[in-house]
Amino acid sequence: MAKNMGSKVLADMFKGYGITHVFYMPQVISTALVAMEELGIRRVVAHSEKGAAYMADGYARAKGTPGVCLAQPIGASNLASGLRDAFMAHSPMIAISGGPMPASRYRYAYQEVEDFGQFDCVTKANYNVDTVARLPDMIRQAFRDATTGSPGPVHLRFQGRRSDGPLGEGDIEALCEPQFASVPPFRPSAEAQHVKDAVAALIAAKRPVIVAGGGVMHSKAQKEVVALAELLQIPVATSPNGKGTILENHPLSIGVVGTYSRECTNRAVHEADLVFFIGSPAGGMVTGNWTVPDANVEVMQLDIEANELGRNYPNKVALLGDAQATLSMMIAEAKGKVADHKAWVARVQELVATWREAFAAKMASNDMPIRPERLCKELEEVLPADAILVADTGHAGMWTSQMIELKHLGQRFIRCAGSLGWGLPGAMGVKVAMPDRPVICFTGDGGMYYHLPELETALRYGINLVVVVNNNGGLSQELPQLTINYGGKLRGNADEMWKFSKDFNFAKVAEAMGCASIRVEKPGDIKDALKRALAMNKPVVVEVITDVNVMVPTAWVPK
Repeated sequence: MAKNMGSKVLADMFKGYGITHVFYMPQVISTALVAMEELGIRRVVAHSEKGAAYMADGYARAKGTPGVCLAQPIGASNLASGLRDAFMAHSPMIAISGGPMPASRYRYAYQEVEDFGQFDCVTKANYNVDTVARLPDMIRQAFRDATTGSPGPVHLRFQGRRSDGPLGEGDIEALCEPQFASVPPFRPSAEAQHVKDAVAALIAAKRPVIVAGGGVMHSKAQKEVVALAELLQIPVATSPNGKGTILENHPLSIGVVGTYSRECTNRAVHEADLVFFIGSPAGGMVTGNWTVPDANVEVMQLDIEANELGRNYPNKVALLGDAQATLSMMIAEAKGKVADHKAWVARVQELVATWREAFAAKMASNDMPIRPERLCKELEEVLPADAILVADTGHAGMWTSQMIELKHLGQRFIRCAGSLGWGLPGAMGVKVAMPDRPVICFTGDGGMYYHLPELETALRYGINLVVVVNNNGGLSQELPQLTINYGGKLRGNADEMWKFSKDFNFAKVAEAMGCASIRVEKPGDIKDALKRALAMNKPVVVEVITDVNVMVPTAWVPK
């Protein structure tokens, strides 16, 4: 085997796995980054390690291929914190950081802290790469870990303050395994008897519901979910990560279920006598903390990870396999069979219609400050047919999950898994992965403050997304609990715990940073502002001034 430089091999392997961008904070694997330029891999320098991780995460979720983020040792803790959202969202990522050399350990070397263990709880796998001889096989292992089963982040710690320990000369070659370049690399099918049992259970149930989770998106099984639902006339709810599995104006669609839910969705799932979770572990967020459905309802699960089957609900039928492959088997099994769910579908449609009627006036409101329901409705109406809507967590995720309906097959929804501030850098990663599609980030002022400097990164690299800031001047999600803490009525200096400056202007800041900006204070101006923003060929901030006293409807749960 001929001798090669580790830096060149790493660059060649990233190219071989289809990596187009890496997101990082200097200085880390610098010689490899130089080699990447020659291969056309774009190097995106962020303003923080956490921002870089979020960008790589958005890239991974949009493209279905591992996103790569990098940091030197002093930034490793920030990089680890940036992987938390990816870990919760099952996003395939590869993170590389530097680490101590044996000669400097325990001697107070500059910027040296033993941080390796910080990655254990936010990754699927956490590896040391100490020599150039181990570089190729550990890169291959990282891609295998990141993409197989339920995807997730992998961390590699390279020896050296500049992470250059494994980048020297060695008897190595850039051998790649393209099968593990994207999700899913395998499509195992559930056992035939389990498929028959599952279809029989769905037909026998009087009030079945499908809950489509993020695993449906990873498997690209949206068409199969809808086909099975139509064949057996089963209403479909989704998790926030599964939103868009079924068009939300489809007669079988009932919306997002759980803590970010419309009342109609939770009521429908609560009334079901069989709930079929597909690509979802039925965690607390999707089930309203395990109240929807309650413990007495029959549950089936289809998941690619065996240890998720029955984790939260005993399974009537457990299906181990890839969603697309297994649902295809279920569709074949269900053809020609009759399921009488007509009355149940009518009941679910009644619940959805009642919800829409209840919120129609708020969505058309001319109140000032603007109601967020109106903002969401206007955004829904101008959302391009191929748009990707990216939502921050908290109220941003709640408003978009509940109020904005995806009505075109080309539209997509990507939601932060829980880390406030993920929205802007995450959406930038989405836009980098999908440069020819409109990308709209929906965040609040609280989320926008986190990574505001990344607007400069967007401008510098021509990441031309639209950022909609729902600016109500405060962290209003905190208000209900604060009110309880104050005994039912805020007093004294309570405002300092949740309100921001009224004078801060995101539009002016964005403009000063070189981006385009539009500030909207009247509801009648929203639609035109959004249309103008989508037509601009640069990063745009659309700041919409909304009412701080309007709360997102809390999720309905059975008492």
